[in-house]
Amino acid sequence: MRVIAGELGGRRLVTARGSATRPTAERVREALFSILGELDGAVVLDLFAGSGALGIEALSRGAARATFVERAPRALAALRANLAALELTERARVLGGDALAALRGDDKYDLVFLDPPYAMAPALAEGLSRELPGVLRAGARVVSESDRRAPLELAALPLLRERRYGDTMIRIHETRRP
Repeated sequence: MRVIAGELGGRRLVTARGSATRPTAERVREALFSILGELDGAVVLDLFAGSGALGIEALSRGAARATFVERAPRALAALRANLAALELTERARVLGGDALAALRGDDKYDLVFLDPPYAMAPALAEGLSRELPGVLRAGARVVSESDRRAPLELAALPLLRERRYGDTMIRIHETRRP
């Protein structure tokens, strides 16, 4: 796996061994970031970060800083190794632990990536719908990745776009601008 574009384009990323995490496919990331467009100065939250591919791609494309949340020890080690190898530790914060707990802080974000384990997405929907609005700036976007047969439903946020890539469903929600 590699960073697709931006200042780090072409650089390799390590991923956790085993089947506990599932990195977002390069073709899906490429299509997603094409839709998202400019990210200059954005503050990003990558929940269920895994190797950090989504947040790292955002940093590579101009985001100012990113917070990564992951609880799986192997994925957390891969994430930290990627940030160190790409010299992103000054622009990144890593939180090990529960994603919903991470949403109870005071930080506000312009862009949030949600890529929970597919089997957990339906069970997480209510908690994410309740907690996410509190960390979003006006005009913020939330990108969720889930299985198309059991998509992550975020009832609290207006749906802007939806795309399917094989069995993967990408949904982009946007908060209202003032």
